[in-house]
Amino acid sequence: MKFFIDTANLSDIKEAVDLGILDGVTTNPSLMAREGIKGEDAIIQRYKDICDLVEGDVSAEVFSTSFEDIVEEGKKLAKIADNIVVKVPMIKDGVKALKHFSDIGIRTNCTLVFSAGQAILAAKAGATYVSPFIGRIDDTNWDGMALVGQLVEIYANYGIMTEILAASIRNPLHIVRSFELGADVVTCPLKSIMGLLNHPLTDIGLAKFLADAEKTKV
Repeated sequence: MKFFIDTANLSDIKEAVDLGILDGVTTNPSLMAREGIKGEDAIIQRYKDICDLVEGDVSAEVFSTSFEDIVEEGKKLAKIADNIVVKVPMIKDGVKALKHFSDIGIRTNCTLVFSAGQAILAAKAGATYVSPFIGRIDDTNWDGMALVGQLVEIYANYGIMTEILAASIRNPLHIVRSFELGADVVTCPLKSIMGLLNHPLTDIGLAKFLADAEKTKV
């Protein structure tokens, strides 16, 4: 059971590290753009900064869509740090790249997975992680959690070592359900992780304890 934070924001990453529960980080072009990071040099520097903060795996996504370009870009990303995992899109050339990276010892995260068939191909090609996008599936009026359960069952049937990384997490319930179904990892914004702390009975109980503590003071 592992927690990754889905962001390129260094403050959020540090807060998750300080909380003591962080196992890794995932990022994508949208998250980089949200932080105002532009250009190859700036992106690489941000990955270096993230890797300095985090001991666990850091998924760095390629921008390319052709096999040759994915491989070239992925090799550059893999050189940034030992804990970089190259994030590759679920497309035909992406699957070919997953196999190539697997053969040369570069770890990968297959992203934009929306079906069991796609996840089977990614695992067969040697992906280290496969990322089903739970929230986006829910947006289409299908059940993203059903896919997580399906992948857990299929991978268990054949002893597949690819880890299921539940992505596009929208709320704390998504986190709990992902782990309940057997996902290896969830990646989500800090807000969703912090939401796991909250329960009204905890607030009520703490208020009572504090009130009683005041009564014990001389």
